[in-house]
Amino acid sequence: MAKYKIAWMPGDGVGNDVMEAAKIVLDALKIDAEYIPADIGWEFWKTEAQPLPDRTVELLKTVDCALFGAITSKPKEEAENELIPELQGKGHVYSSPIVGLRQKFDLHTNLRPCKGYPGNPLNYKDGIDLVVFRENTEGLYAGVEFHPVPDVVRQVLDVNHPKMKKFAGVDSHDMAISTRIFTRPACRSIARHAFDYAKKHGYKSVTVVEKPNVIRETSGLMVREARKIASEFPGIELWETNIDAMCMWLVKNPLDYGVLVSTNMFGDIVSDLCAQLVGGLGFASSGNIGDNFAVFEPTHGSAPKYAGQYKVNPMAMLLTCKLMFDWLGEIESAKKLEDAIAAVIAEGKIRTYDMGGSNTSLEVAEEVARKATS
Repeated sequence: MAKYKIAWMPGDGVGNDVMEAAKIVLDALKIDAEYIPADIGWEFWKTEAQPLPDRTVELLKTVDCALFGAITSKPKEEAENELIPELQGKGHVYSSPIVGLRQKFDLHTNLRPCKGYPGNPLNYKDGIDLVVFRENTEGLYAGVEFHPVPDVVRQVLDVNHPKMKKFAGVDSHDMAISTRIFTRPACRSIARHAFDYAKKHGYKSVTVVEKPNVIRETSGLMVREARKIASEFPGIELWETNIDAMCMWLVKNPLDYGVLVSTNMFGDIVSDLCAQLVGGLGFASSGNIGDNFAVFEPTHGSAPKYAGQYKVNPMAMLLTCKLMFDWLGEIESAKKLEDAIAAVIAEGKIRTYDMGGSNTSLEVAEEVARKATS
């Protein structure tokens, strides 16, 4: 019996391409794992009105972790129109399966390293080494939303919040509300994970990225809890920055920063900026990590126009495999893989189109596999 059971979830579009590339490297490294196919994605939404079928949720309860490719998501009305005819008009509402996975399995920590490997022509500056910790289950992505706004919700807000006077003349059918709910335990948890990582890997600072001067209650809670956690790590400085200023400072002085920590939406935004500094989403890996289970995915989308062309850069997927190895405790394999990725980038002979080359996703993976096993 294999040492690990890993759910295999290519998803949509180029998710299939990059997962095929990943399999080349995984097979070369001879990881003792059984890869179990799991249904997820747009095709299952169209035919079952469930992009994350119940059978997949049950399967994930039996494996060690999951490797995930990419997902297609569309707005509410477009999603409804793509259902098969017999499912339309039944009240089905599309929701992101990856967000669903994060919540169903309490994958509270989203880890997104953004490292500029030497020789990458897309690096903004040499030496960038950023790691974003994003709270993964709360905030605006928790899905507590209303449209139209129910009378009971409207009445509570009208009675209890003076700033609702501005909206007194707006009909509830012309109003939409998305809540931004933070909890103290989640804020403390993500801050602690960021500081633990900084201590383990030798970073000198952790920067909390929020907007407490305007979003006083939620961002304020996050900043206050980060300060408490920081007091337990006397050798690591806590820096506090507003999300808008952080975007400016990362472009201006990216080498000044190391570990960043934020809540769900701001963490999502700032991690994409960090990814662009080191070459774009073709180099952006991530792990959705809980206490006993994790789902690993590149952060790029499904790019339907490139599906099946093996054109997209697989490095994000391969770096995602490296994160999975780290989490599984396969440290030697993680190092071999990262060293091979770095060597291919530095050598510059095998590159996908985004790096100025003409090689396929699979050719890049084959070269990484050769270097990882030589």
